[in-house]
Order: sequence, then structure tokens, then C-alpha cells
Amino acid sequence: MLPLQPNDTPNTMDIIFLRELKIDSLIGVYEWEKRVPQTLQIDLEIALPSSLACQTDNIADALNYADVVRDIQTALASRHYNLLEALAESIAQILIEDFKAPWVKVCVAKLQAIRGSRMVGICIERGSKG
Repeated sequence: MLPLQPNDTPNTMDIIFLRELKIDSLIGVYEWEKRVPQTLQIDLEIALPSSLACQTDNIADALNYADVVRDIQTALASRHYNLLEALAESIAQILIEDFKAPWVKVCVAKLQAIRGSRMVGICIERGSKG
């Protein structure tokens, strides 16, 4: 029997997370929301396409968090979204297509959008956990 390679380990999934990322974006259906940026809080869970970084301890084999944040900031700055659902989907697709994540969970919240509530938002999952 051949030894297991880093990507061949059965029933394993490495997930990195990013919590409470704050980004200002144009989001919403009201006219003022199309002109005034609002602060969003984004929480991510990203399944890694391989566990190689766990074995090599080499940054070249890892998912670079700074690249993820940069790409999300660029995407959110490039257009207005009416709905948090569409914005979350856009982020999920960046992670799946550009970073080759097999599974992602994206939570996006507007802060203090509803009186008496600290935040309102949505969480979506895309891809497969294996």
C-alpha cells in the first residue's frame, strides 16, 4: 500500500477563518444607500484546497489571508449591491474561483441597520465539504 500524500488523507478538511473583517461598501435598495457607504462585517470560513501547508510549513503552500482581503475589498469597491445575498455570493465565488476553495461559508452583516439590533445579515455556504 502506498503512503498517503497530503491531499489524500481521508475525511480531513482544513478550514481557515477570518472573523469580523470590516469593509465599507455601497449596499442597499434605498437611494441614500447607493450614495453613502455602510460598514459591513464579514466572517469567512474557507476550506483549503490542500493540506500541504500543514506538512511543509511554507507560506508558498498556504492561502494568503492578505490576498483574500485585498480581492474582497477590490470587488466590493467596484460596484453597488442591492442585497447582502448578492454581495455574499460574489465573495463566495471569488473564494471558489480565484482561491480554489472547495467549500466556503460567507457571513455578511450590516451593522446597526435595524434599531435595537447590533447587526443583520446572511450566511451562505457554497461548494462541498467532501
